[in-house]
Amino acid sequence: MASVSIDSLVQEWLRLDKNPSTRSEIEKLYAERNVDELEKRLRYRISFGTAGLRSSMQAGFSRMNDLTVIQTSQGLCMYLLDAIPSSPTRGVVIGHDHRYNSERFAKLSAAVFLSKGIIVYYYRGLVHTPLVPYGVKKLKAACGIMITASHNPKQDNGYKVYWENACQIIPPHDKGIADAISNNLEPRIWDSELVNNSSLCIDKTKEISNSYFEEIKELSHYREDNAKSNIKIVYTPMHGVGYPVAKNAFEVFSLNDFIVTKEQMNPDPDFPTVVFPNPEEGKGALALSIKTANEVGAHIIFANDPDADRFAVAEKGKNDEWVIFTGNQIGVILASVILEYYKANGEPIDKLAMLSTAVSSKMLSTMAKKEGFYFEETLTGFKWLGNAAIKLSKEGYKVLFAYEEAIGFMIGEVVRDKDGISALALFGELVVQLEKRGIGIKDYLEELYQKYGYFVSDNSYFICNSPVTIDMIFNKIRFGDNPIKSSDPDYLYPYLISYPENIGGYKVTYIRDLTIGYDTSKPDKKATLPISKSSHMITFGLENGCIGTLRTSGTEPKIKYYFESSGSDREEVIKELKKIIEGVVNELLEPQKYGLGYRIE
Repeated sequence: MASVSIDSLVQEWLRLDKNPSTRSEIEKLYAERNVDELEKRLRYRISFGTAGLRSSMQAGFSRMNDLTVIQTSQGLCMYLLDAIPSSPTRGVVIGHDHRYNSERFAKLSAAVFLSKGIIVYYYRGLVHTPLVPYGVKKLKAACGIMITASHNPKQDNGYKVYWENACQIIPPHDKGIADAISNNLEPRIWDSELVNNSSLCIDKTKEISNSYFEEIKELSHYREDNAKSNIKIVYTPMHGVGYPVAKNAFEVFSLNDFIVTKEQMNPDPDFPTVVFPNPEEGKGALALSIKTANEVGAHIIFANDPDADRFAVAEKGKNDEWVIFTGNQIGVILASVILEYYKANGEPIDKLAMLSTAVSSKMLSTMAKKEGFYFEETLTGFKWLGNAAIKLSKEGYKVLFAYEEAIGFMIGEVVRDKDGISALALFGELVVQLEKRGIGIKDYLEELYQKYGYFVSDNSYFICNSPVTIDMIFNKIRFGDNPIKSSDPDYLYPYLISYPENIGGYKVTYIRDLTIGYDTSKPDKKATLPISKSSHMITFGLENGCIGTLRTSGTEPKIKYYFESSGSDREEVIKELKKIIEGVVNELLEPQKYGLGYRIE
């Protein structure tokens, strides 16, 4: 589309789009000759990747709307029929959250598959994201689709795809689906009512939900203790779909009901009380829950993000200050709980496996070495964690836990994806056991630090809406401020590499760049982990043992950093890490020079 005139792109949009609202958006922009905005909307198509689709809900080929959802579904449908010939009878699971247009997008997607003779298991009403991969697993479906933008701002929506193994798609399926979308752009059906009229559309919502909670129930080990406890826990679903499913999870664990943050209890696509509907954002996102907890005398807060696949925890300390635990801290706590349960069953420790990602804490790896279970690190995202878990299961391992630092946790074998509801229930049970011991969550974490060493992380991000600027920053890190072109025809990269030799005053001893496939730990300097030229990800090892990663987000306009130090002296570790982060920000990212936006706390 790069050489096509903007007038032709407008006419093509108007020819294809049957939605009066989005048609009028483009017509208005065209009448105003707002070429800049038309270019943004129409010049490039929304890209389909391993995260599926995610963008703002507007008219245009690069946005989330009826047309792009139908085109995506048509491509996925044709790819599915070719890749899995049995897909018509195995079916497709489709669910949606409460965002604007989510139900409509789900119905339009379902119509595409129904029109090709494929059974659709269409969830009636709102569901949390984990119920889609669970449905794929339980029904042995060919794939699953969840319409959600998770914790993104209210103007966004998304289209997440799960393959027949009930995991998010990974290469080569993402490219295959993207190619099929490009070959199926002409809308074949535009019908949001076919789900109500087709005999191929089957409602298994209640059956699958009941089965899901039966499996969640099996994760509990102390239901009698849970039932006796009167501990107060405040919960927020962050204006999302989590309240009824979190309540159900507490019930099957025999936990007494939590106290809900009423202002955020019901699904609301406007997310009126938070700037970002993401509990990972800290005290700003949890402000109303903290207020509720203070009013009712509760010392613990649980939170889910709007589609309830993430889970956060906060605890009121002895000085009445609220501690919001990081994803890494929650991860090692849950790992320790699962380890204790596993050991109590007397099963062979070398058959237990746990996973985390390259940007998560190394504490789980240290725990594995000390305890004797198998640990594996993957690329960022549950698409990698889930598929690695399936592979290890086939090799005879019991993969009972995986996590990523962005408050995503896989508990047991219920789903091979992050699930904020199973994590919430298991953590509720832990809190009861800690209460019996007379200690809090922070005390328990301190015990783990004493046992495995202090691991201190600093993870954050800068906002950057310019892909060109992001490329400039990362290429400066790779090739220096004045890149020198390579004259060697056999050289793998366009410029001579010139990574920083020091960060924050500490010598760089290791570099892995998964954008260009460079890894200094390998004899030939070639990375063995999968590379992605469409995203940036550089990992540094420093002389003091600190490991950190800079990466871009696949779903948000962010440059993220993750750095961690460890040692026996916590204060010294904290001091070192602070100095390193200052180096990362001032020496590598240079936010003032590049106009980066700071994280809002």
